[in-house]
Amino acid sequence: MLKSLLLFLQIFVALALIASILLQSSRSAGVSGVIAGGAESLFGKKKGLDEFLAKISTGLAAAFFIFTLLLSLV
Repeated sequence: MLKSLLLFLQIFVALALIASILLQSSRSAGVSGVIAGGAESLFGKKKGLDEFLAKISTGLAAAFFIFTLLLSLV
């Protein structure tokens, strides 16, 4: 029962972690970064959302680590 609950929570956290990472904007400064650089300065970048998603990703990564350790002990 406990192992099934931990496994479900780990899968949920893993999917949420994947989603939060994919929703973040890329930090590449390649050719696309040069082209989009002018547009970002004109329209502004969603900096608040990126910071929020980074904090969410950090928390989810810590939760995934903890659930993985707990599953290995059970």
